[in-house]
Amino acid sequence: MIDDRVSRGLRRQMERRAAELADGRRPIGWKAGFGAPATLEKFRLDGPLVGYMTDGSLLGDGATVDVSGWSNPVAEPEIAVWVGADIPADPTEHDVRASIAALAPAIELADVYPPPEDVEEALAGNVYHRGVILGERDERRAGGHVEDLTARVTRNGEPIEVPDDLESLTGRIPDVVAHLARLVSSTGERVRSGDVIITGAIVPPVSLASGITVVYELSGYPALTVHAG
Repeated sequence: MIDDRVSRGLRRQMERRAAELADGRRPIGWKAGFGAPATLEKFRLDGPLVGYMTDGSLLGDGATVDVSGWSNPVAEPEIAVWVGADIPADPTEHDVRASIAALAPAIELADVYPPPEDVEEALAGNVYHRGVILGERDERRAGGHVEDLTARVTRNGEPIEVPDDLESLTGRIPDVVAHLARLVSSTGERVRSGDVIITGAIVPPVSLASGITVVYELSGYPALTVHAG
């Protein structure tokens, strides 16, 4: 059973997504949000919320983003999953591992306003998603294993503390993907081959303002950079 708050919010979110697709946007995948342990506890959730991504929010590495009209802009370094096979509506871990064709670094941009207090409203607003930068994918990471990965994040050259366990704030990647697949399937959609899923911030959201540059280096991958204008 899916929480009534989540069901109502997903209905409204899918209406918003349908309107964007009708306007010519192309779907590129899904995002996890509200997945940190403290947030799950605060909102009495059994897993992260899901949002959608289209090509309308896709940015290139090194992009300068005008955040002057945003209320609470943040950058969120994440691990992206590239899906190589359709995921069943109620997948096992084996199903999920078999579907993960590659991993990549990603930076999500979000405007976390108003402050998150209502699950339905957060979902209806697409969980604050404003943009995403996707890094170079690595098919050698098929299956989604991240145990040996490390990361470095800086804000204007100053290092941000990164946990040794990159799944400590997001939950295990196969669990996140399975949970999102169930939520998406509950709407009549499906996580499909070719989709990309960003699985949640590996550090607390990094505050942005004009003049701020965030650099994210996931071991073994080229660094990603975003500038706030």
